[in-house]
Amino acid sequence: MASSVALRVSSAGAAFAAQTRSSARPTQASLATPFLGQRVNVPSAKAQKVKAQKAKTHKLAVFAKQVEVPSIESQGNAASSPQAATSTATDRKAGLNDVDKSEFKGKTVFVRSDLNVPLKDGKITDDTRIRASVPTLKYLSEAGARVVVSSHLGRPKDGPEDKFRLTPVAERLSELIGFKVEKANDSIGDEVQKQIKDLKDGGVLLLENVRFYKEEEKNDPEHAKALGKGIDYFVNDAFGTAHRAHASTAGIANYVTRSIAGFLLEKELAYLEGAVKAPKRPFVAIVGGSKVSSKIGVIESLIGSVDKIILGGGMIFTFYKSRGLAVGSSLVEEDKLELAKELTKMAEEKGVELILPTDVVVADKFAEDAENKTVKVEEIPEGWMGLDIGPDSIKAFQSALDGAKTVLWNGPMGVFEYEAFAKGTYGIAHTLKDLTAAGAITIIGGGDSVAAVEKAGLAQYMSHISTGGGASLELLEGKVLPGVAALDNVQVHA
Repeated sequence: MASSVALRVSSAGAAFAAQTRSSARPTQASLATPFLGQRVNVPSAKAQKVKAQKAKTHKLAVFAKQVEVPSIESQGNAASSPQAATSTATDRKAGLNDVDKSEFKGKTVFVRSDLNVPLKDGKITDDTRIRASVPTLKYLSEAGARVVVSSHLGRPKDGPEDKFRLTPVAERLSELIGFKVEKANDSIGDEVQKQIKDLKDGGVLLLENVRFYKEEEKNDPEHAKALGKGIDYFVNDAFGTAHRAHASTAGIANYVTRSIAGFLLEKELAYLEGAVKAPKRPFVAIVGGSKVSSKIGVIESLIGSVDKIILGGGMIFTFYKSRGLAVGSSLVEEDKLELAKELTKMAEEKGVELILPTDVVVADKFAEDAENKTVKVEEIPEGWMGLDIGPDSIKAFQSALDGAKTVLWNGPMGVFEYEAFAKGTYGIAHTLKDLTAAGAITIIGGGDSVAAVEKAGLAQYMSHISTGGGASLELLEGKVLPGVAALDNVQVHA
């Protein structure tokens, strides 16, 4: 009875007339409820951006393995890339390549990076976020800029805490960048100003944790002004915190000459805005995760632009129950049943193919060693809970993805942390790997899906791995990110 579950309507997704090109480590979610995966941000694959004036590709090494991923331009024609020309003039955010490199020489540049790495006993256990920051910092240093780097680390509650100091980060950044990075003991004040003035051309100074001041997260104007004192350029390269209106991510822009995006932030905007707003079709979105409520905005926004939406994860049981099906003890948001009906109707009205699984893997308890079996979605037994999509659904999803030219994935298909319930998620990951090799643009939109492709060992095969969890979701929902809105615009003409 697949037809009672999967809404399949002829696709007539309307193309967009214009296109815009434009983290504390995320809390690890509990595994106390089905499909609630571990939220981990993994820095993106090696990034590139073609310089408009000189067509020079700048490649970002953002994974520890430094795997090179083909640029969007090499994966499709110009009209399908995030940098695609449009028939009308449009604004985009200024990037490093919009400033002649020679202009940075002797200038003081404040770079907001995301150096929020995990530490254990004062040692860095994963340096990929530091690696992600290197291309922008090295580019500015080689240009002769005096580089002042800012970041947060952890969640200090009341002023400075030794366990959240950036000293280990400065040491690792020095190793990666190839010379000693100076370290300040504060982020504002006279001593910091002296260290900034003493910087030589090409030098790099890492400020202390900006969240040691409560004024940082309050975006206090005076604090932002203090951060911007003596600064010529503001470069935001921390996409993971771009959805926060903090002093170091947004407020400082009011006190500098120019505010522009770094290479990493620019790539995020190019893919998540550019590829989504001007996709090469067919454009398929895969949305998973535990709850419909956390993806409402994303689904609503994507219905307006995709050709197909594939749903997986715990949220599917809310959709099933809204259609009168029994779901056993599977996760259901009772207060979102009407919403599930509305989203289904919205997809039908927009001519978007909404595809739900036809079979699921159910378990007698939420545990790695639980007894499990595969059943049709109409036959979920009482007391059992769905923890993954079934083999028929995997094949159906793979068929729906066949021939896709742009794929956006946000949210796993099941509890991939448990081997018994990871087949659906890994099956999708392998399919996206093959699609990428065939020339499609594959975008992993942050959160649990990033952790999944990393665990599957397939991250390096995707076109783009987003570095932002909450920022990715908000951008996909069409929300304005304060850290992006604060940057200068560049008028682009066809």
